[in-house]
Amino acid sequence: MSAAPRTALTRRWRASGWTVAATTGAMVVLTMWALVGEHSSPGANGPPLALDVAVGLAAVALVPVLFRRPVPAAVALAALAALAPTATPPSTAATYVVGRSRRLPTAAVVAVAGAAAHVVSGLWRPLHGLSFGWWVVLVLVAHVALLAAGALAQARSALLAGLTERARSAEADRDRHVAEAVAAERTRIAREMHDVLAHRLSLLATYAGALEYRPDASPERLAHAAGVVRAGVHQALEEVRDVVGVLRDVPAADGVPPPAPDLDQLDGLVGEARAAGGVVDIAIELDGVPPGMVGRTVYRLVQEGLTNARKHAPTEPVRVHVRGRQDAGLEVTVENPLRPGQAGIPGSGTGLIGLTERVRIVGGRLDYGSDGGQFRLSAWLPWSP
Repeated sequence: MSAAPRTALTRRWRASGWTVAATTGAMVVLTMWALVGEHSSPGANGPPLALDVAVGLAAVALVPVLFRRPVPAAVALAALAALAPTATPPSTAATYVVGRSRRLPTAAVVAVAGAAAHVVSGLWRPLHGLSFGWWVVLVLVAHVALLAAGALAQARSALLAGLTERARSAEADRDRHVAEAVAAERTRIAREMHDVLAHRLSLLATYAGALEYRPDASPERLAHAAGVVRAGVHQALEEVRDVVGVLRDVPAADGVPPPAPDLDQLDGLVGEARAAGGVVDIAIELDGVPPGMVGRTVYRLVQEGLTNARKHAPTEPVRVHVRGRQDAGLEVTVENPLRPGQAGIPGSGTGLIGLTERVRIVGGRLDYGSDGGQFRLSAWLPWSP
């Protein structure tokens, strides 16, 4: 384990002030008990009382230090335990604290030092009524048990901390996925708004231009153009309502969302462009019917091509070619001439970006640009995405 993980592990457990105070109080009581027991037993004629009292006071004073600097304090307590039994309670407690807060190899070395100190104490100050052999067994069992209890508590804390961190990370991942899903949905809706409204409003702009620049037209033609504008505005409002309904998650009036435009609606799309005065030549050569998602993408490709032609070259003819078969995929081409200086309807420039993303999603590729006075929109789509 590297230094950084070790540091994180040792800092995972910090004793509270109440824990330090309670432990210190318990050690005071146990040290006094050991002192009384040592000097009240029959035949007690060992070292003077002053030595045991001094060692006991020093051991108790080291208890608060034990929680801040476990290893040095534990070694010092082991040395005191070799001098007097009044240091035995704090020294044995130190074995648990080091096992609780330090790595197992370090804690094992400290436990061995504590056990050795108690063995030395048993040699020159044997416990009344207990043989030296049993004293050694008792010391080893106690230190092994305390070391194991501390290591187990440390492992449990590490496990709980790891589970907490994993839960926090999972929650962060979930929030990130939700944010990404929301952003993707907003992008999809914005693309849908552009596809629907750019086409519809470009038609309205064409008819409105006819009303503005041809005031000398016959009343019948003006009335027809005004009727088309009115119908187009009404349809645009309906389409906006449908898209906003998707945004608000509001179902259609009959509980069924409106069908997305598909290949079977290409004729209507071209008819609208021709009714607005455009010249559109379309050729469809399909060996079968592609799946719905691919068909909708083809519709959007043709729609965007006609919309861009109406914006940037409103008086030029447009050629649309759709061909494909199951083993070769589909090719969609929309071409129109460009005239330098020819006025058109301004655009945002984001339609082709969104269209590129649509084509990429179904596994196709899109190329567009001007070449030799022609603007060409060309796409290849797989028959099945």
